[in-house]
Amino acid sequence: MTQNQTITKIADTFSINAIYARRLFHIASKEHMFEDIAKLLEEKPKPFVKWVGGKRQLLKQFRDLGLYPPENFDPITNTFFEPFVGGGAVFFDLLPETAYLSDLNNELVVTYNVIKNDVENLIKSLKKHKLDKEYFLKIRAQNPEKLSDLNTASRFIYLNRTCFNGMYRVNSKGGFNVPFGKYTNPLICDENNLRKASKALKNVEIKKQDYKEVLKKAKKGDFVYFDPPYYPVSKTASFTSYTSESFLDKEQIELRDTFVELHKRGCFVMLSNSDTPFINKIYSELKGLRITKVQAGRAINSDASKRGKITEVLVTNY
Repeated sequence: MTQNQTITKIADTFSINAIYARRLFHIASKEHMFEDIAKLLEEKPKPFVKWVGGKRQLLKQFRDLGLYPPENFDPITNTFFEPFVGGGAVFFDLLPETAYLSDLNNELVVTYNVIKNDVENLIKSLKKHKLDKEYFLKIRAQNPEKLSDLNTASRFIYLNRTCFNGMYRVNSKGGFNVPFGKYTNPLICDENNLRKASKALKNVEIKKQDYKEVLKKAKKGDFVYFDPPYYPVSKTASFTSYTSESFLDKEQIELRDTFVELHKRGCFVMLSNSDTPFINKIYSELKGLRITKVQAGRAINSDASKRGKITEVLVTNY
């Protein structure tokens, strides 16, 4: 069996992407390869927050379609960028040696950096929280701008783990406004996963910045994944806001133009968005781009009967 055939077998056996399979192939013992890889996979982190629209559930579909990861992306010589990082599902799936992650959500970025640099104190802080509605409302009412980075991260993860549906939503003033969730025993402090995430983030740069900053660093052969705030499927569908800034027609067109610039530069670019006439139109006008429809499950509707499968678009230039 050739090296490439073995890597393909690893990817298929463990349902992982080819890039991570290649990395495991080089790390694992050649005598007991599959047993060794099974142990290594136990150390792989998963996203540390629940995130509405997170891509963890869709990654297998992306792989099966042959759209992820880009076959010719080399994480040794090139870099992965995730400018709307959110829960970081793609980063934690790829686990590249180096990456640039960014977001406009300051509390989220602070949390990533505290996990990277001060995970043990974060774990201690998270263990002090309790599951109680009055306590939840007291923590929610805190102004994160007046908290230390450690307490900002602890508050962020606590609210994410105990609020309704794990949503992150802010009002026009930037205040978190999701109600208390009805959980019996949520895992507020997943200390094992937090330690794994901390290790994975050691060589990663995480900044609060606009997605357009990627243009200053991305070069030919780099892989950029955009998972922006989705264009609303109806006039009432944009109830979820991850930052207090809007992201509608003008912003979506500017993002499309950034995608095109990266495409011209020779980057591998992948973008997710809602399957709407507007999004289909602005990306179908361009040569070299491919629009693929994917099935996504959504669980954020207050009416459980209206949750279920919807289509999204995945735009790629490879």
